[in-house]
Amino acid sequence: MTKVDLKSLSFSELKTFIRKLGWPSYRADQICRWIYQKMAEDFSQMTDLSKLDRALLEQQAFIGHLKTVETQQSLDGTTKYLLELTDGMKIEAVLIPGDAGAPPENSRRRTLCISTQVGCSLDCVFCYTGTLGLKRNLKAHEIVDQVIIAQKSLAPPRHLTNIVLMGMGEPLANYREVIEALRRMTSPNGLAIPARRITLSTAGLVPQIKEFMENRLKVNLAISLNASNQTLRDRLMPKVNRAYPLKDLIAACRSVPLAPRKRITFEYVLLANVNDSPEHAKQLAQLVRGLPCKINLIPFNEFPESGFRRPEEEAVLRFQKILKDARLHVFIRKTKGRDILAACGQLVAQS
Repeated sequence: MTKVDLKSLSFSELKTFIRKLGWPSYRADQICRWIYQKMAEDFSQMTDLSKLDRALLEQQAFIGHLKTVETQQSLDGTTKYLLELTDGMKIEAVLIPGDAGAPPENSRRRTLCISTQVGCSLDCVFCYTGTLGLKRNLKAHEIVDQVIIAQKSLAPPRHLTNIVLMGMGEPLANYREVIEALRRMTSPNGLAIPARRITLSTAGLVPQIKEFMENRLKVNLAISLNASNQTLRDRLMPKVNRAYPLKDLIAACRSVPLAPRKRITFEYVLLANVNDSPEHAKQLAQLVRGLPCKINLIPFNEFPESGFRRPEEEAVLRFQKILKDARLHVFIRKTKGRDILAACGQLVAQS
């Protein structure tokens, strides 16, 4: 008899499984809380189930989990996890300690950056992950398990405070599994993470953006923009920008329903002498004028044979000032994990 991985089941599928065992439906909620909140790996830990019930579960099911192949620690406290899937493929997740100031061990903010695909098909020219191509989509439980592994690695009472879907892959190209993963993360019977603490980043898949913003999950949306005009974006992000031109992407952002005080985040990777001139900053300010948004400037994180350079701090500050003068909310993202290839755009799942 083939055993069922309970993590691979949605909440409704788990209830169906429980009914087939002849158990009351509340048992499904109990098991969910053990798996996602108490992070049990073994049925013997489920002490509010009888020994007979646990034995029956042992016969018919198991609780799967990703294998941690390696963890790397950056000088700045960032931790990178190399994780192996059941088919032997590998992904990476990155635990980023809080903002500037506090030492990593004392920081209250702990952000986990998770992957949604093995590799990526979009081939953005400044992204190391894109050089892999797309191997496959992750299943919902493989996405969620990255969160469980990172949380279990933290000594109590420390816990993850934020989740960003900004690792390997384009989340909205794996739409169904990503939405299911987000449901498990935000559900009271799942990981119970507040939706406002989760951010999904997309390169700009317009139809999925519209659908995503209408699904009422209430997680934050970030757009990887990286260019201030169509010609430049064609060069930097050719696949996605030719499918969904910049004007259509911005129009979609203007049309999506946003709750009061909610903002779309635009991410802009700054490449020296490519997209970091004062003229580019002025074009960007004009492009997003009137949109409820904030802009994260990300100085390029170099990787082998990238062909691009990180801009000087002076150029970054000049770019920021032009946007601030245009009365935009703009921040410079502090880079972490560069020394272990764990920063934005550097993930390739290599040990």
